[in-house]
Amino acid sequence: MAIATVDQTPPVLDISGQALQAGVSYYIKPASTDKGGPFDLLDRAPFLCPLYVGQEINGSAWPFHFQPFFKGETVVRESRDQQIISSVSAYCWQSISWSIDKANPENQRKLIVMQKPARGKLPAGKYFRITRSQLPEVDGNSYILRWCPTDLCPTCEFTDCGPIGYLNSNGNNRFLALNGSALPVVFERAQQ
Repeated sequence: MAIATVDQTPPVLDISGQALQAGVSYYIKPASTDKGGPFDLLDRAPFLCPLYVGQEINGSAWPFHFQPFFKGETVVRESRDQQIISSVSAYCWQSISWSIDKANPENQRKLIVMQKPARGKLPAGKYFRITRSQLPEVDGNSYILRWCPTDLCPTCEFTDCGPIGYLNSNGNNRFLALNGSALPVVFERAQQ
């Protein structure tokens, strides 16, 4: 396990300007309201596991919390590895954190799924980064979610590093997927 470090990278801020706290529940929403609803857990067929992270048209918000890679970190920081974890249980008995799925044969995009990594493998697919959005069309504290777990493995060469965007699928749902156009997001603290 990693040793706690003093890190000078800025904290990720929620929509009220407060630093995101590890272990506290937040809703993740598109920074622009014309980009769909808040993030939710979706199945690809009714009651079929595993669940995927995405947006449901007219859907509800699903709360998530963050667990920094560095032990002892209590603030979520920009450009640092984090696990993104479901704050409530779902009907699928599976891992509760985001993970990178295998490539979709239709378009070679990798969906964001709620599942455990293969036994004996480095859990690199479970760590994500939050970077400040540099896109001019969004204001305020907006961010891009990315996959490139270099805190976890500083000497690894990850060929699929990239932003998280959405992939349109079956009309009512948008599934989050690696690479493609980045989807700027904001964080809203969930009611406790």
